[in-house]
Amino acid sequence: MNPTFIFAGILILFLLSGIRIIFEYKRALKFRFGKYTSTLKPGFRWIIPMVDSIQVVDIRVITINIVSQEVMTEDNVPCSIDGVVFFKVVDPEMAVLEVEEYNFAITQLSQAALRDVCGKVELDTILSKREEMGKNIKNIVEEETKGWGIEIIDVKIKDIQLPENMKRMMANQAEAERSRRARIILALAEEQAAGKLLEAGKLIDQSPSAIKLRLYQTLSNIAAEKNSTILFPFPEEVLPRNKKKA
Repeated sequence: MNPTFIFAGILILFLLSGIRIIFEYKRALKFRFGKYTSTLKPGFRWIIPMVDSIQVVDIRVITINIVSQEVMTEDNVPCSIDGVVFFKVVDPEMAVLEVEEYNFAITQLSQAALRDVCGKVELDTILSKREEMGKNIKNIVEEETKGWGIEIIDVKIKDIQLPENMKRMMANQAEAERSRRARIILALAEEQAAGKLLEAGKLIDQSPSAIKLRLYQTLSNIAAEKNSTILFPFPEEVLPRNKKKA
């Protein structure tokens, strides 16, 4: 076999082995003999085989779940809290050169920050101010990752698991609160009704005819049931009524 063809074949394989395709949502860090040289942009790229190597970094928004953490709140209530972290790599060079496995590092930081933030507040605060708790966790993780070339977009608290006895106590508290509100509303209704009845009584008392009409209306309502007998031992004209002084 002709040595020229052999050499040409080896050369072609050598050139083809250095071809790299980088997608739009990724960046590639090029290392020559282990030393960082440049960051390759998306598109068709070629590196020197056996001399150059690349490490690809995804620059899209990445989502990491915060594994459920056992937290003791400030008011000594044990609960399990989990969440989610949204972040993206804004500087691929720093993300690769400054920290090993930034995904794992952010996960550990988020777990520690969640326990730290939720352990300093009471349970009612965690339940009613999830957004505020998430922002506090985000600030802590953001401060720790400042030199990693990573932007923390948001941190959300997803679920809060409480002990069964605490759930029963909270249900009883909510039921008692609803009962209290119902009694207050009923008392206000009685107060308003009493005021209206007092006004109506004063108005009716000004006219004897109005008193008679009200009496007849009451008798009509009673007779509608057809299960009662009404007896008058004396005429209704002798019923006591206030007489205006001349």
